[in-house]
Amino acid sequence: MIVAGFILLAVGSADLVRQFAPHRWAGYLTVAVMFLLLGSVSDALLPMLAGLVVGALWVWCMPSERRAPLGFWPAALLGLVSIGSVVWLGARTDAGLIGTVWNLRSPFGDVPFDLAILTLGTGVFLLESANLVVRAALDGEHTWRPAELRRSAMRDEVDAEPAAPEATTPGDAIGGRESTDATMADKPGRPDEATALRDPRAGFKGGRLIGPLERILVMLLTLAAAYPILAAMLAAKGIVRFPEISRDGETGARAEYFLVGSLVSWVIGLGAAFLVWWAAHT
Repeated sequence: MIVAGFILLAVGSADLVRQFAPHRWAGYLTVAVMFLLLGSVSDALLPMLAGLVVGALWVWCMPSERRAPLGFWPAALLGLVSIGSVVWLGARTDAGLIGTVWNLRSPFGDVPFDLAILTLGTGVFLLESANLVVRAALDGEHTWRPAELRRSAMRDEVDAEPAAPEATTPGDAIGGRESTDATMADKPGRPDEATALRDPRAGFKGGRLIGPLERILVMLLTLAAAYPILAAMLAAKGIVRFPEISRDGETGARAEYFLVGSLVSWVIGLGAAFLVWWAAHT
């Protein structure tokens, strides 16, 4: 259990550092020091080292600025390792120095230190790391994002636009640069469109916030056995997205984007709830 907790906590912390820390090296150093302290006081140095190693491998396998070179497989392997650690290794009988002073109660009973670390690790993983998993799944299935549809349309428009004739008069030759700048100024938004064409990560930005909140709610509602509320929340998401999906036309790109992304996100949230539930009942 503690192995899965440290692994998920290391992976989630590394992704949060990559996304939000202004100086990544300082963030990574802070995370390493915190892990060293946790591992020392809980007599879990080997699980702590395993978490740091897996976190470093995750950063290499799942880059945030480009497509993952190994696709969706690092996420699948991480899931298998986490499930195996919880199912087969189980809980420890001694939590080291911190176990003598640890006392955390909940409405469902006492929460051991190992279970608290696992719950914290799954929660941190659901924030940013799960976004990378969903993105890898969309890239692996070659799912067209709505932004890519717009970029494709703009690319076709640019290709169909005839080229401007070369300047032939002396005045034009002298003021060629100014003429070119004026022409670009007469076409507002064209540099931004060119930037959008080069940016493969352009798209819906709200998903970076909606996705983590959705997965946290799926995990909490599943653990609380609030299945009617969970079903209502998932249905509400489909209703809210329906007007946009209905404008899809014949391509079905938005519907596929929505279904693949939502299903992968829900599976991650349900998997996190399964890990915590299994650990709490063993």
